[in-house]
Amino acid sequence: MLGKTYLTKQASLLLEFARTTSDSDLSAKLISKAADLKSRADPLPDKDQGPQAPDVARGVGPDDPTAS
Repeated sequence: MLGKTYLTKQASLLLEFARTTSDSDLSAKLISKAADLKSRADPLPDKDQGPQAPDVARGVGPDDPTAS
């Protein structure tokens, strides 16, 4: 699943491209796609959260005496 940060960045890039093109049809399509990405990003949490291994989540490293 794509994260909110990624989708928002992609939407921003599409809007930037839409502003720079002189082709009005292309601009409209880019803006439409940006709106679609924004609507997909809105219900997601603000921070992208991926699964982490238990030792990464706790900060346990190879030198930690509690590591098994």
